[in-house]
Amino acid sequence: MPEHSKNAKKDKKLDIDEHMLSLSQLMERHKTSFDHARPQLSKGLSEPEAKKRLAENGPNILAPPKKKSPLFLYLECLMNIFNIMLVFCGITQFVVYGIDPIGNGIIAVYIGVILIVVAFLNAFIEFWQLLASEKALAGFMNMIPSKSQAVREGNLKNLPAAELVLGDVVFVRMGDKIPADIYVIHATDFKVDNSSLTGEAEPQDRMPTNSMHSPLEATNLAFNGTLAVNGECYGVVIRCGDNTVLGQIAGLTQGEKKAPSPMTTEINNFVATIGTVAMITAIIFFIIAQVKTGKIGFSLNFAIGVLVAWVPQGLPATITMLLTIAAQRMAGKQVLVKDLRGVETLGAITLLATDKTGTLTRNQMTATNFWCGLKLFSAGATSSNLPPGEAPFDFDACGIREILHISALCSRARFDRTDVPVDQRTITGDATESGLFRFAAQKLLDIDKLGDMYPKVFEIPFNSENKWHMAIHKKAHANGSLTLFMKGAPERILRICTSILKDGKAIPMEKEHQDEFTNKYEYMAGKGHRVLAFAMLELPGAQYPVDFVFTKEPKTYPSTGLTFVGLASLEDPPKHGVREAIGHCREAGVKIMMVTGDHPLTAEAIGRKINLMLSDTKELHAKKTGRDINTISEDEIHAIVIHGEKIDELTDADWDNIFSKDEIIFARTSPKHKLQIVKHAQSLGHIVGVTGDGVNDSPALKKADLGIAMNLSGSDVSKEAASMILLDDNFASTVNGIKEGRLIFANLKKSIQYTVTHTMPEAIPFVLWVVVPLPAMISSIQILVIDLGFELFASLSYAWEPSESNFLMKTPPRKPVTPESIERLRKRNAEDAEERGNADPDEEMTFGGKVGLFFKRVFSARYWKRKMEKSEGEIMVDLNALIWAYVEFGFIEFVGAATAFFLVLYAGKHSDGTVFGITPYDAVYMQNDGWFFVSGAPTYVTARNVSVTDSMQLEALAQGQSVFYFSIMIQQMFNLFACKCKTTLPFGSYVLSNPKSFLSVVTGVLFAMFIVYTPGVSGVFGTSGNLNPLFWLVGIAYGVFILIYASLRILALRIFFPRNMNPDIAGLQMHPTRWSTGK
Repeated sequence: MPEHSKNAKKDKKLDIDEHMLSLSQLMERHKTSFDHARPQLSKGLSEPEAKKRLAENGPNILAPPKKKSPLFLYLECLMNIFNIMLVFCGITQFVVYGIDPIGNGIIAVYIGVILIVVAFLNAFIEFWQLLASEKALAGFMNMIPSKSQAVREGNLKNLPAAELVLGDVVFVRMGDKIPADIYVIHATDFKVDNSSLTGEAEPQDRMPTNSMHSPLEATNLAFNGTLAVNGECYGVVIRCGDNTVLGQIAGLTQGEKKAPSPMTTEINNFVATIGTVAMITAIIFFIIAQVKTGKIGFSLNFAIGVLVAWVPQGLPATITMLLTIAAQRMAGKQVLVKDLRGVETLGAITLLATDKTGTLTRNQMTATNFWCGLKLFSAGATSSNLPPGEAPFDFDACGIREILHISALCSRARFDRTDVPVDQRTITGDATESGLFRFAAQKLLDIDKLGDMYPKVFEIPFNSENKWHMAIHKKAHANGSLTLFMKGAPERILRICTSILKDGKAIPMEKEHQDEFTNKYEYMAGKGHRVLAFAMLELPGAQYPVDFVFTKEPKTYPSTGLTFVGLASLEDPPKHGVREAIGHCREAGVKIMMVTGDHPLTAEAIGRKINLMLSDTKELHAKKTGRDINTISEDEIHAIVIHGEKIDELTDADWDNIFSKDEIIFARTSPKHKLQIVKHAQSLGHIVGVTGDGVNDSPALKKADLGIAMNLSGSDVSKEAASMILLDDNFASTVNGIKEGRLIFANLKKSIQYTVTHTMPEAIPFVLWVVVPLPAMISSIQILVIDLGFELFASLSYAWEPSESNFLMKTPPRKPVTPESIERLRKRNAEDAEERGNADPDEEMTFGGKVGLFFKRVFSARYWKRKMEKSEGEIMVDLNALIWAYVEFGFIEFVGAATAFFLVLYAGKHSDGTVFGITPYDAVYMQNDGWFFVSGAPTYVTARNVSVTDSMQLEALAQGQSVFYFSIMIQQMFNLFACKCKTTLPFGSYVLSNPKSFLSVVTGVLFAMFIVYTPGVSGVFGTSGNLNPLFWLVGIAYGVFILIYASLRILALRIFFPRNMNPDIAGLQMHPTRWSTGK
């Protein structure tokens, strides 16, 4: 990629400059016609011109995200290292058959077909799950364009939003979604909710004038997809479809590459290592066999047998199906998993970056406090858990009823219907007004009749100049028939009041009252709440009779001498259960970080209510201790709040300092900032999860190791970018997800450890077949029957395995980030950059480049040195698992199966009752001679002077291979229970907790009996139905020894390697209160 294009991609900014144009310049640029003073008389575009522009620029819709074709998706699933190895082995079986069809027999073809089918089946299982996730996601996406109103040829017409073009003059009113990016040319108290773009919970004023340079902050622009929450406006369309801000952010999302999940990386590394070892071993033993025998067909067949023995063919299917079962279980808990690997990734995350508005909070302004009659009240009716100085809500207290009436009457918020209970109604209007109106409706029984009881005769809506909303109603009092109500910015309301309501009477406003006002205003605002003041004036009948005509120009209404009623504060409260969810995450060692577009004070106030921030920031610590902020060292502080304006100026040292804190909040961030934050966290080794629901969250959702979107409140763009969707928008579901992810990791680890244990008893016989030589204790097709038969069912039983203990959410993440791990990661990254020739790590490598880099690494000392290094944290296949599988239990199983094999050769009987009597010495001699254990072999006289004919030799070998196969199965059944237990002994109640384990044992036994004892089937697989079941006891005895040995091993590990637990976090609030329950 050329350098300039790379930089252009990195520095891409919003392509909008119209907000800096005058109205005449706007009209000239977009070749349209409008009258900004009287927009209803605008001509707009002509129909022919609109059709021409539609044909040139296309419809006003977001292009759906690029989808991979099903064929390409399937091939992508097929082309992983494991499946490629299986296909390679399968093809070489056909080559072997072609070299010597008689010597190798049709069985080579069977094996080749099975291996290739297994590879394609593995790919199909993963492919099918991906298709199912895409289909489920499609049900939650809404790509249908909305309706809009546009002026065409002087007439206001209803049009599909998709037909809007540049230069169209559109009309938008309260409740409408903005159909495109528009320049506001005329507005009446117009406000928009930009939370989906910027994260700001507060509605933003929009008007024809602007003094801001940033398009997102421009007061004369309204953006596609945002909601008009108050007033109405006329605007000119300046961007459509993918060129809108919404479309540009969606494009930014599509441009981000998602890093492979931790599990994918670990599995690929394990498979690459096993594959490399298998290939090297196969090549070495091919050379040995060729030197010893000189037969190319035999040597190749032997090498392939070694290769097949090394590779656990059922592992990909096992992993995919385990993850699929876990994903289905999570779907039952309202969590849709789009990417199967996301199930485990959620359990591995070390840092969870979450948006505030709509994710942690309800995106619904809610009343919290009232100050009236010089008393401070909580909005809650109970006195439990109230801060000092607050009293429970009292409907009969002085000023309360007046505030409720002002909230209901001096408001443009309205219910969508009145035929259902209040709590089931939807409110349209400004978020703040809606919060007050909702609270008033809950407290006033006559809310639906209030407007008729006290009709409105005059109103001046809120505007940015006055900063208050005034309404005059026919509400009679002792001196007249009209009452003026007002609410607005506290400092503005106080300025026009001369009295204050106390004990039901208006008394003169004194300085002490103003000081108390200031104190309570700062108290409410300090908690991050939005504060409004309320005032009223009983208009004297002599001056303002009931039929008085009020006008705005000239001004005929009073605007001074009002009576101050009180203050009310509102907040966007946390969702139910969020506080406890964050507390559980922190107990699990997961760092929770808020990344929001909202104000720092608001973000910090919410963070302190939901366990996200418990300790003091540097600023707060300086204030509490009276110290100069510059004298406070970073080591003393564990919490930090960063303003978005500072992000672009941060150095690497600054980023390191930020992420070293336990409690982090980023406020006033843009989509670009969120992306930077995620990338910097990942550069330190964090496995990053990102939750969000807005368009502004989408790039970070895509780049994160795990993006988690909200279904109900989430935008289509965010749901497309995410790997996981919370169907009920419940952030607390992430706790279940982390627990499920950790559990599936633990169970996957057990399953893989169990699965690869049988590798050694399968591989060693092939080595001994050529090196000693010994008769083939097991054949390639029997290995496939083990890997794809009962082993597959047994390993799947781990999907239902419960947690061994209650400490799953008390242990650190499996890859914790420490200063040491950061230093090692940076060193490795520098080495990797050197290997790539300092190429851009974000640039996609060609297939040839990837292959070349792989072999370059594999044959370097650095690669194997890294493999030998102590792993960072806990990995899927660690040294303990490898020692278990390839040294301890794998060898025990081989010894057990070999013992049974030689016992059958010596004590087994032919169908006529003749004992074989073949000793190990005889077996070595016969195999070394090369003429025995084949059809037509000469009779061999054993050391016991027993004559063994060719049919007896073949029968002895078939029974020996049968018992070897059966013994592996029996020992693996005991190993199944041994692998379950990491901390508990395999004899306790935990072993009995998963009925699927016993079902798999029964299934395994029946399957093995079917392979060995079924006439016709036994001939295909080289087994014998004449095997005496008494020989099973050898496998059972070694199985019991496996359990005893495993128990001793667990006890030793408990002593020398005790479990690492997270320390307790001081100050966590884990008991339900009004902040977590909403009561």
